[in-house]
Amino acid sequence: MSGRDEALRLRNRRAAPLARVPVLDGDRFAETIADAVSGGDRIISLFGLVETPDTLRLVAVLGDDEQGQLRAISSLVSQQLPPLSRGCPQAARFEREIAEQCGAAVAGFQAPKPVRRHPPDHAPSGWPARPHDRDWFPFTSIAGEEVHEVAVGPVHAGVIEPGHFRFQAHGEEVLSLDIMLGYQHRGVERLLEALDRRRAVLVAESIAGDTVIAHTSAWCGAIEALARCQKSPRAQALRGIALELERLANHIGDLGTLAGDVAYQPAAAYFGRLRGECLNLLMLVSGNRYGRGLVRPGGVGFDVPAEMAAEIGLRVGQLREALPPVASLLLDAPSVQSRFEGTGVVSAELCGVHGFVGPVARSAGVLRDVRHDYPYGVYRFVQIPVASAWAGDVFARALVRWLEIQRSLEFVTEQLRALPRGECRVPCGALAPGELVVALEEGWRGEVVHVAVTDDAGRIRRHKVTDPSFRNWDAVALAMRGGQISDFPLCNKSFNLSYAGHDL
Repeated sequence: MSGRDEALRLRNRRAAPLARVPVLDGDRFAETIADAVSGGDRIISLFGLVETPDTLRLVAVLGDDEQGQLRAISSLVSQQLPPLSRGCPQAARFEREIAEQCGAAVAGFQAPKPVRRHPPDHAPSGWPARPHDRDWFPFTSIAGEEVHEVAVGPVHAGVIEPGHFRFQAHGEEVLSLDIMLGYQHRGVERLLEALDRRRAVLVAESIAGDTVIAHTSAWCGAIEALARCQKSPRAQALRGIALELERLANHIGDLGTLAGDVAYQPAAAYFGRLRGECLNLLMLVSGNRYGRGLVRPGGVGFDVPAEMAAEIGLRVGQLREALPPVASLLLDAPSVQSRFEGTGVVSAELCGVHGFVGPVARSAGVLRDVRHDYPYGVYRFVQIPVASAWAGDVFARALVRWLEIQRSLEFVTEQLRALPRGECRVPCGALAPGELVVALEEGWRGEVVHVAVTDDAGRIRRHKVTDPSFRNWDAVALAMRGGQISDFPLCNKSFNLSYAGHDL
């Protein structure tokens, strides 16, 4: 019997009994994951769940993007994880996270490199406490008389969040880059498991400050599935509009900052102003420029009357007229092209091996988009074409953003013209006991994953969050190999990953 046959089939935002998830022995668990990934699946989520005071249950959610299918398997372990990354590099960061978060060792490996450098907060109570040194981080060291080391951060000159970057370089050429994060760790998952629903939604909104709609929608999707709550078509459409407005604000802002990083001020100034227009639209809808307070279990917290819908439509129409000349100003400029093209390349092969998501994958020709592969809500009825490029460089990532901007504008315009009638929010009752649900959302950076598990009383037993930045920070390090140190600000900005979203 193949691993696919053994696994429990799931659907995006459809809960299923945890007891139906097959339990495999450690070696079979690792083998099944490796076989599935080599066969075209990828790891959607992989985490530890305390089963008894002495036992940890590993849960893996695998996805077949082409078929739009999810599968779950599990394994029971005691203080030692099977070597998941040995046969599947895509599992490496998840393996490191589980080892750190659950206080486990990895069979056959030395202590894995920490992910967030924080003590375990999901370890079985019966396991012995492992010594923890937050300052320990094994940086790469390359010997050679002409090799030098350059350290950047964690405090930066701008207003970005803290992160430490350690380069090994030969002259200007980057040989290796280590990225040390964890400065923004807040214990998000433990809070989502401990707080009541009214307070937990505020935590979900704060996972990544520029991805409020996507994370809150994914959190609500998990809660609604467990509560068997059916949102109205109107609420689904309003959530879709808000999500695309969030995408517009961030993609437009990213194009502006990319222009600023190559000192192309005309485009930087225009894009900066137009980003503000999108934030003002979110302000109009929710009373907050980042959409806080809008997405709530059962629907949305605020309706959009006809007059407001007309006002939003008018402003979106103005954006559709104003943006193309500015995009041409940036993308058609030879001086910009010379800096963008060939810089920070991430190939389709690397995206497949490491499981990169969002514009990072799509810019390398990997057509990976939750709205298309695992449609939910309004996206079950309205398909947005997947935007892609092929070169995998800074220019390709900028181009994908511009294509997505155009398609999001079209989506918002169409939805505003035909908003369904109905309640904007319905009651969301108690959660079903002993169930597991996977909620996927396509945020502007890529795939946002929330996995929730309830106990026998219907309380949240485990809530696992995977921000797209968790997957994609390794892409920054890979993109810089063989590049120039002076290109790092531009390359890093072309990914624009979240420190807080990674650190949780």
